[in-house]
Amino acid sequence: MARQPPPFFNRGPTPLTRLVFFLAICIALMIADHRLHLLSSLRQSLSVLVYPLQQFAQSPVRLVTRASNFFTDQTQLQKENAELKQKLLEQSATAQSAQWIQAEHAQLLALNGAKSRYAGKGEIVEVLYTGRNPFARKIIVNKGSNDNIRQGFAVIDGKGVVGQVTAISPFTSEITLLTEKGHAVPVAIQRNGIRAIVFGNGRDGSLDLPYMADRADVRSGDLLVTSGIDGTYPPGLAVAEVTAIEHNSAQVFTKITCAPVAGVENHKYLLVLLSSPQIDLPKQEASPGDSAAKEKTVRKKRGAR
Repeated sequence: MARQPPPFFNRGPTPLTRLVFFLAICIALMIADHRLHLLSSLRQSLSVLVYPLQQFAQSPVRLVTRASNFFTDQTQLQKENAELKQKLLEQSATAQSAQWIQAEHAQLLALNGAKSRYAGKGEIVEVLYTGRNPFARKIIVNKGSNDNIRQGFAVIDGKGVVGQVTAISPFTSEITLLTEKGHAVPVAIQRNGIRAIVFGNGRDGSLDLPYMADRADVRSGDLLVTSGIDGTYPPGLAVAEVTAIEHNSAQVFTKITCAPVAGVENHKYLLVLLSSPQIDLPKQEASPGDSAAKEKTVRKKRGAR
């Protein structure tokens, strides 16, 4: 019997049959997994096996993302750092300005206190600039003769004597500081009342207390206040504090150095005393004899009319 050659294409089941078969298998597996959870362990095992492959597949994207984030973060950090530095500088300037304003406010409060102690007869002035002569210790303030300031008026701050008005114009005044060479202020030692005269030396901002005998009762730390005998400075204003005493047996007088109590070259606002302080004396009650005399005088005036 002759053999038949095999067919060139082995067809098998039709595609529709295959589709229906695999659909049925899929539906059966889904029902079994949903109802009986038969494929959970298989799915977990497959996820463990596939996880390294997933990580390996995602590694290029992850590396690119990390590199992009690194450079982005560096740029953002540099920008934020620059902004923070700018804000720090602005806040530092604001803080310094606030400290300066606070110091000026405290000084003005001290000047108002000094003004109230002298019955309000004082004029607060602002320092404009120092004198043109670099070897003279003088300053220019913003008020003059139009504000009732006159030559010879004493100038103080919240702590003590600063100087004296020596020249005026309608709108400005020149103040010679306490430390000007040769500037003399009559003082008294507050502890024992010994009177003396303190002079500015014009060198290092200190004061000299000359012509004091070697046996004079002067101690380091003594406070010198104005004695008021010159008619310029009211009595009792703090002037200087004794800082050094040098005894020399070969000299007749002791060398005494003092430091000003007031901020002679520091403050921006000062107080010019327009007159010496006055003490308000109580009014005396009129006696009966005075009242009778006044009444008699009034009657005579009426009779004359």
